[in-house]
Amino acid sequence: MSYAQRKEISGNRTLAIILVVLLQFGIGYAIVTGLAYNVIKKATQDLKTFDVEEPPPPPEEPPPPPKDMPKVPPPPITPPPLVRMEAPPPPIQTVTAPTPPVIPPVVPSPPAPPPPPHKVQSAVSARGSLTSLFNADDYPASAQAAGAEGTAQATITIGTDGRVVGCTIIRSTGNSALDATTCNIIRRRAKYVPAKDSNGNPTTDSVTTPPIVWRLEG
Repeated sequence: MSYAQRKEISGNRTLAIILVVLLQFGIGYAIVTGLAYNVIKKATQDLKTFDVEEPPPPPEEPPPPPKDMPKVPPPPITPPPLVRMEAPPPPIQTVTAPTPPVIPPVVPSPPAPPPPPHKVQSAVSARGSLTSLFNADDYPASAQAAGAEGTAQATITIGTDGRVVGCTIIRSTGNSALDATTCNIIRRRAKYVPAKDSNGNPTTDSVTTPPIVWRLEG
């Protein structure tokens, strides 16, 4: 191949390369231009108007203090006076002595009475046996109506005048009327020679009566 042919082929190839580059550039420009148009159109559609509020005015600065105003020194700080706290005095302990017990005064016992003179002679019935003092007319009517019978016995006290001053039934007949009649007759009818003490003076005495039988006659 001659030099002229090689040069022609080389020129054609260069031209073809340039055309291809131009074609690609044109296609890219068209694509970019179309996309930009769509974006601008979309942005234009979305754009809305709104009011813009004006910012508030800045606060007014306070006027500067006068330059000739003298500076007043702060008042001196005086610390409060120290208060001395005194400890309270210790409590006073009072010792109370126990109250001594009150001992009642000893009262001497009264002297015992002297013993009575020793009885040397007992009382003796001056009217014989006591059973002789009772008769059929002494039978209580209530006891007769009830058909009561029995034996009574009593302890009697004889005074210094020989009279019976006390009577206690120690054996009952079982009928209160017969027992009461027994003591009543002895008090009214019995008479004793009083007992004598060792000095020969009359003294009281107690004796037990013999059994006194109450029986209805039938």
